[in-house]
Amino acid sequence: MRRITLKPGQVFKESQLQRVGAFDARALVSATTIIEAVRQRGDEALREFTEEFDGVRIDNFRVSDAAIDEAITKVDPQVADALRVAAKQIRDFHERQRQQSWFTVREDGALVGAKIEPLDSVGIYVPGGRALYPSSVLMNAIPASVAGVQRIVCVTPPTKDGTLDPAILEACRIAGVTEIYSVGGAQAIAALAYGTQSIKKVDKITGPGNAFVAAAKKVVSGDVGIDMIAGPSEVCVLADETALPELVAIDLMAQAEHDPLASCYLVTFSEEYASQVERAIDKLIKDSTREEITNQSLANKGLVVICDSLPQAIQTINVIAPEHLELHVSHAMDLLGSIRNAGAIFLGEWTPEAVGDYAAGPNHTLPTGGTARFSSPLSVDEFVKKSSVIQYSAAALKNDAKAIETIADHEGLWAHAQSVRLRMKLMDQGHATVEGTAASAIDEEKSRD
Repeated sequence: MRRITLKPGQVFKESQLQRVGAFDARALVSATTIIEAVRQRGDEALREFTEEFDGVRIDNFRVSDAAIDEAITKVDPQVADALRVAAKQIRDFHERQRQQSWFTVREDGALVGAKIEPLDSVGIYVPGGRALYPSSVLMNAIPASVAGVQRIVCVTPPTKDGTLDPAILEACRIAGVTEIYSVGGAQAIAALAYGTQSIKKVDKITGPGNAFVAAAKKVVSGDVGIDMIAGPSEVCVLADETALPELVAIDLMAQAEHDPLASCYLVTFSEEYASQVERAIDKLIKDSTREEITNQSLANKGLVVICDSLPQAIQTINVIAPEHLELHVSHAMDLLGSIRNAGAIFLGEWTPEAVGDYAAGPNHTLPTGGTARFSSPLSVDEFVKKSSVIQYSAAALKNDAKAIETIADHEGLWAHAQSVRLRMKLMDQGHATVEGTAASAIDEEKSRD
């Protein structure tokens, strides 16, 4: 892993991370071409791209209920039980995020508030490729279900024999997915965004994917809602002398095994401790089933930052703004208030990132690439929309009229200001009291005529 040793008082800079974006220019060009083809030719284009990229010909993209029922019988019972345990805790956590519509009335009678409604439909993307992720189904579909979304569509790439992983199908059943389609890549994002003959479009797309999926989400954003542009996964571990090097090592490896582009950061306080962690990695990696990927990630994207003090380490972490942050330090909770930028924070030696990935309850769809500076984990809020509600009384309008007219005049919007002045004139002429309404004032004026 690359090393940087900070001098006393030195400030860690973002440029030292040597980060890459969520996707490259080639991915954006390819994704745009694929999306346009799907928009123009629908299912025909989906079949061509699925055959080209996944090596399988799919005639019917929607997975039938019979196929789901048959596949579920093949799920390892222990896996099914584990998914149910995780789903229960994920649902419980996200139930606590639910918001209700709210309204408040000021002393002058003005009512303001927010009306909260679930989205009508969402599409969740579940990656394939190097690994299969039933946990991604739970993390995306359960918050949507809790929010009250009625149509939850799952798209996921087929395996080489044209089938889907039975565990993914079981996760869909547990999480309340209503439709499942065997299609992946940028073409799946296009289908969700614009619809095809067999796949109706959705209102929002969530879920992680490779660089082409990320690029496709960027292209369709605006025509459809998206959660975020997710880049390669990352972890930052802060470790002091109380942390066991073996635990720090395996937690770095747990992130590195995702992808050769996954980023692993170790922030610590001595060169010797960093060397102990690297020796532990060398020992543990021999037993890894994903040794090549792990080695590539650590060699190309791994970084150790040696800090002179705890404040310097905290400053470094806040610049990194990691997707996952593990605090392998004594009294980890005491540092929580100092952490400003992190997608998910794991406190203490008994809290590996894996608990958040699978079973703790908080969402594992997190901001990557430093976007934790301004973004949050996937939540129930992503699956609802909010409408502002305003009802003014005559008294309320009289109180605010001057401010409204002044701003409207300053901005050169005559009708804006006049819409208030006209109402004030009606009140001044005695056609309405502050307790009355404009409609009653106008009715009264008509009766006088």
